Amino acid sequence: MSRTAHAFRRTVIASAASTLFLVPLTGCSSSGAAEPPATARVSDSSADGATEPAERPKAPAPAQVTIPSIGVTSELMRLGLNADGTVEVPPAEKGMTAGWYAGGAVPGEPGAAVLIGHNDTRFGKAVFHDLKKIAKGAAVTVLDGSGRKTHFTVTGTETVNKNSFPTQKVYGATGERVLRLVTCDGSFDADGHPVDNLIVYAKLR
Repeated sequence: MSRTAHAFRRTVIASAASTLFLVPLTGCSSSGAAEPPATARVSDSSADGATEPAERPKAPAPAQVTIPSIGVTSELMRLGLNADGTVEVPPAEKGMTAGWYAGGAVPGEPGAAVLIGHNDTRFGKAVFHDLKKIAKGAAVTVLDGSGRKTHFTVTGTETVNKNSFPTQKVYGATGERVLRLVTCDGSFDADGHPVDNLIVYAKLR
């Protein structure tokens, strides 16, 4: 199998306030686990017949990400869920294109926005190949479909084994406007798959 093959597992967590579905994905290869959740909306209606408030207009979807310090400028493709409930990743033939997981926040809006990109594919070097070189304080800019730019500052990085991916830390609910970048990293297993995920954390500037 190539480094772009993917294996998944499914976890469901329920709380009294809301239902959180966690559908683990692998950023680049078969053994990893980055875990983007989609949240089920809870009705705010009450017994006296009050209706839930109208939803805010949706922000335009992100269209491009730029990371000048490592020479990355990439269009962003929309990533959702496959028919079996697993998370989509950019196809190998589009290795130089990053993706935005549409089940998370829109970059710049409250919550964790997640961008996923390959380190490399069977076609060679991919969009997040040099993500490991990014430093604290580096700038990340996301351009949306309306032409608005949202600027983030890197606050830290973390390399984790794919079997112990920090789901809540990366994708958990937050009132902050934060960005996560996820790719593969580390040594290879016996099948030639990287065993780790590299996570970059950034906050709105």
